[in-house]
Amino acid sequence: MTSLAVEPGRTAMAGVANGMRRAARRRRYAMNAGAAILSLVLIAWTLLPIYNMVMVAFTAEGDVFSEHLWPVHASADSFWIVITQGYWYLEHFWQQFRNSIFIATMVTLIVLTVGTLTSFSVSRMRIRNGWLITNAALLTYVIPASFLAIPFYLIMQHYGLNNNPWSVIAALVTFATPYAIFIFQEYGRSIPLELDESARIDGASPLLIYFKIYLPLMAPALVAVGTYALLLAWNEYLYQFLLLSEKSSMTVPVALAQFLNSDVAPWNYMMATAIIYALPPIATYYAFRRRMSSGLTMGGVKG
Repeated sequence: MTSLAVEPGRTAMAGVANGMRRAARRRRYAMNAGAAILSLVLIAWTLLPIYNMVMVAFTAEGDVFSEHLWPVHASADSFWIVITQGYWYLEHFWQQFRNSIFIATMVTLIVLTVGTLTSFSVSRMRIRNGWLITNAALLTYVIPASFLAIPFYLIMQHYGLNNNPWSVIAALVTFATPYAIFIFQEYGRSIPLELDESARIDGASPLLIYFKIYLPLMAPALVAVGTYALLLAWNEYLYQFLLLSEKSSMTVPVALAQFLNSDVAPWNYMMATAIIYALPPIATYYAFRRRMSSGLTMGGVKG
């Protein structure tokens, strides 16, 4: 009798457990379906401007605002016009492209040099009150960069650096260096200090330790910060617009804005120029994305 009474109870409990599992599976399937739909919406929203940019670049002039999903008579003539500088707004394109490369390269090199030397001095050589340097650097982010545009303009004008790429380089290095110091200092904590002590016992100077031990072990962080500084300088517009006004000294982002001064803006040339200009940072990102992500993750986690 007892076993017969217990059996229906077990059956009821098993039924409840099965019902709970089925409900959990339904919730999981619903959450996965919702996540997939949201992901598709976000991907479409992200790719839509890029699609429009490509579509306009392949559209003949005058047909830019047609309602077709793809140009009826698609043509790559716009890219050829940009490459050959065949439009009067593009007559200095390659010079402006070289200016962008020079500014981005110098900003990257200076930020890496100043950032690694600072973090090495503070964390590895343990200079007195070194924390004041890093904290003071991070405090510069309290003031938005746009608020400092006019002061920077007046400073560069006072020192005769208008229309000089080094004025833009100086401004961008100022904004990128505090972030570089923070990442390098956090990442550097993963490097054992015993390596430095062993090198000192063997007679290595601080400079030799910096070049032979510190920099090689900091490679992921160097790639991460270097890519960040490169993209910052490559895509920056405000300071380049304020400090570079001559066509021969402009960068491509500033020159692109000049297209809007025309009564009839050649949108296809603008989009073709933007696509060509976007190729170097895209190639840089995909070449170093793994090292960049590991450097940023390590720098953010180590404490």
